[in-house]
Amino acid sequence: MAKYALCIGINDYPGTGSDLSGCVNDANDWAALLTKRGFTTTKMFDKKASGKNMRAAIAAVIGKAGAGDLVVIQYSGHGSYVPDDNGDEPDGKDECLCPYDINANGPITDDELFDMYSAKKTGVKLLVISDSCHSGSNARFAPITTPPTIKGRNAPQRKVRFLPPAVFLSKRDLAKLGSSRAIRRSNPPGRHAGLLMAGCQDSEYSYDASFQGRPNGAFSFVALRELAKLPASASYQRWHDAIRKALPSQQYPQTPNLYGTKSMKAWKVFV
Repeated sequence: MAKYALCIGINDYPGTGSDLSGCVNDANDWAALLTKRGFTTTKMFDKKASGKNMRAAIAAVIGKAGAGDLVVIQYSGHGSYVPDDNGDEPDGKDECLCPYDINANGPITDDELFDMYSAKKTGVKLLVISDSCHSGSNARFAPITTPPTIKGRNAPQRKVRFLPPAVFLSKRDLAKLGSSRAIRRSNPPGRHAGLLMAGCQDSEYSYDASFQGRPNGAFSFVALRELAKLPASASYQRWHDAIRKALPSQQYPQTPNLYGTKSMKAWKVFV
């Protein structure tokens, strides 16, 4: 069995005023773990993670895999939503990931991701790890500041990994969204073409955080910490259960989710 991984981290969002801090660290941390676990790993950060490059890299890593192989695609960065153009979403909005150049060239929608993920060959296992927000409400767009964990002008702040559609959509497309977002049981980016580990529920947001002075996503930090405590035979469901013992917390009110079929959730981690 061959194992392939693509790890994407985007801190820099030029022209948006919504840069993050922990996403590149997340991707490096996941890449180090996956490489240690026998994966051939590709990393993509900031400027290299344009929409064009992300699409090409996802297609390439999925295209390499044959029956019995395992593919992991990890993403840390902003998430958002756009108007649904094909009528497959109950609230008229498609979730999306936000590439480095989203302000110039737009997002990558869940419809696109579903098509890319579905192109995998029969018998390929696909796991997607997403430490981003796929939804939110108007009251939740702004960065959240808390008492700093260290003193100084550049003390770390909590930020949400959600990019408001108003930042990158035209006024015409923005008007299609209405003034608020309905809370619903959404299809996350990629749907069930693979197993998805998500940092939060569709009505919440994921946090860009800092632990002992080092920026990370709260979900990524907790997920990697809990995985180190589990036996090699652990399933994704058991891993998820361990993560849920730590999140949500008072400081990070996000509830990680595991999207997929019952049989997918029973897969052994990274096997």
